[in-house]
Amino acid sequence: MALAKLGVVVLDCPDPAALAGFYAGVLGGSAEGEGDWVDLNVPGGQALAFQKAPGFVPPKWPAPDDSQQFHLDLVVPDLDAAEQGVLELGAKPLDATDRTRSFRVYADPAGHPFCLCAS
Repeated sequence: MALAKLGVVVLDCPDPAALAGFYAGVLGGSAEGEGDWVDLNVPGGQALAFQKAPGFVPPKWPAPDDSQQFHLDLVVPDLDAAEQGVLELGAKPLDATDRTRSFRVYADPAGHPFCLCAS
């Protein structure tokens, strides 16, 4: 028996509205809230929240001597099309040159790593 139910995944960032807008462009959904906290309700998926963190320092990737903290795996039907879309929204490639793999790694505009994974 579970002791709890996952409510929301929260990403610290310098600008919650901007980062919620990036993920709304990637995942769909609508952002609600302003200021220090913004929720993103994703259709048929897990909600994300974005919290203002003064002094935020993005995780380093890859960095065997530094923690990346966490990352999101986003499943997509077409890696090339999804890559084009996330780059247009402001993502930066971290490890996306090996086209033989079933995943590619990017950073969102605040520097959090995420993977596009072939479905």
